[in-house]
Amino acid sequence: MTRLARLIGLDTVGSLVAGFLLAPVCGLAHAEDWPHWNGVNRNGTSSEKGLLQKWPEGGPALAWRVDSLGGGDSAPSIAQGKIYGMSSREGKDLVWALSEKDGKVLWTTPVGETHVQRVPQSKEGPGCTPTVDGDRLYVLGMGGNLTCLDHATGKVVWQKNLIKDFAGQMPMWSYRESPLVDGDKVICTPGGTKATIVALNKLTGETVWESKLEEAAAPTPAPMPPPGRGGFGRFGPGSAAGYSSAIPVDFDGERQYLQLTAKALVGVSAKDGRVLWRYNAPANRMGISCSSPIFQDGMVFAASAYGAGGGLAKLTKGGDGKINAQEMYFTNKMQNHHGGMVVTDGCLYGANGGNEGGALICLDFQTGKVLWDKRGDKKVAKGSIALADGRIYYRQESGTVVLVEPNKEKYIEQGRFEQPDRSNTPAWAHPVIANGKLYIRDQGLLFCYDIRSK
Repeated sequence: MTRLARLIGLDTVGSLVAGFLLAPVCGLAHAEDWPHWNGVNRNGTSSEKGLLQKWPEGGPALAWRVDSLGGGDSAPSIAQGKIYGMSSREGKDLVWALSEKDGKVLWTTPVGETHVQRVPQSKEGPGCTPTVDGDRLYVLGMGGNLTCLDHATGKVVWQKNLIKDFAGQMPMWSYRESPLVDGDKVICTPGGTKATIVALNKLTGETVWESKLEEAAAPTPAPMPPPGRGGFGRFGPGSAAGYSSAIPVDFDGERQYLQLTAKALVGVSAKDGRVLWRYNAPANRMGISCSSPIFQDGMVFAASAYGAGGGLAKLTKGGDGKINAQEMYFTNKMQNHHGGMVVTDGCLYGANGGNEGGALICLDFQTGKVLWDKRGDKKVAKGSIALADGRIYYRQESGTVVLVEPNKEKYIEQGRFEQPDRSNTPAWAHPVIANGKLYIRDQGLLFCYDIRSK
C-alpha cells in the first residue's frame, strides 16, 4: 500500500484519481482533495494545478457561503464530494458534513458536551480538523472526546475520551489536535503520565500502544502566558501535550510519528510507540507548542513562539542503531505561534511572532538565514499559511487573505481580499485549498471561493 493510501484510505485515493481524470483540460490542471489537517501530506501543501496566479481586484469570486455553523477555529477537510468540520453550538460539540457543490448541510452529529474553557482565547469551539479515512471520519473535541463516525451518515462508530480512558492531562486551552490516521492506527496525544501519545485501532478504538515521554512523569507548572489578542497560548500545568498535530515519516526503513509536545519535538516508533529521539529546542518554556513539524530529506524543522523559535535537526542512525537528532541551526527569527509553515524551492515561509504580533518571513530552509522579513509592514501581519500551484495563501489574523508569489529575493503580492461579515475574534482557522476552491472559516461562517484559472 502506498504512503498516500495509508494516510487517507483506499476509497479516498480512488476519488483523488477520479478527480484527476475528470478535471478540466487546462494545461496540467488537476484537482486534489484536502482530506485532513494540512492537506494530503500534512505539510500545508497541495499538488493541485490550474489555479489563478493573480487575483482580480477584490479577490476571487465567492461561490457560496454557509452561516450559523457554530463557534470554532477548526479548518475544514474536503474528501469524496463532502466538506467536514467541527463546531460548538447550544452546549454541544458538533461534527458536520456539507455538500462540496453548494454547501448544503448533509448531516450534523453531536459528539459530546462542549468543554467550558476557563481562559478566553479560542473558547468558542473546537480547533480540530476532521480526518477522513475511507468511509470513516475521526475528530477530537475540546474535552478530549476522540470519535470515529461513518462519513456518509454521521453515525458514531466508537468513541474514547483521552482523560477518562488514558489518564490524559488536558492542556489549559483544551485539546486542539487533529488526529492522524496511518495504516490501521489512529494517533493522538492525551499528554498524561500514563500515555503521552497513543495509537488506537482505527476500526475498533482498542489500544495498540501507549507511549510515555520522560517529561510526563514529573510535570512542572508554568505561569500563565501574557494576555494578548493574538494569543493562542495553550499551557496546562501537568500536561505533556501541546496543541500540535503529529505527522508520519519514513526514515532509514522505519516508520515513525513526529510530534511537537509541550517540552520537546519527538519521534516515536509507529510499531510500538518507543521514543526514538527527541529535540528540545523548538519547544518554549510555556509549553505552548501549536504548529506541526516539517520533515524533508531526512531533516525535521519545528518552531514555537513565546521567546523560543525554530530549529532544524538532521536525523542520523548510529552504529548502535539509535537515531540521533543533530541540530543544524536554531533561529529566533521563526517564532511560529500557530499559523504553520510551508517549504518550497528551498525556502521556509511562515509567520514570525506570538502574542505581540508578527509578520510573514522567508528563511533559507537549509541554513536559517533570513531572506526577507515583512515585520513592520501592517499589510502583511501575522497569519496562517497554505501552498498550492506556486502560490502562498496567507490569511492574516485580521481576516485579510493574501496571495503571495514565493520568491527568495523579495515579497511579491498577487492579490488580496476581505471576507464579508468578519466576526470579532482573531481569524485563526487556516486557509484550505481543494478542487479549485479556497475555503475560509470564520467561526460560524464558511466561505467557498472559486480560484480556478479560467
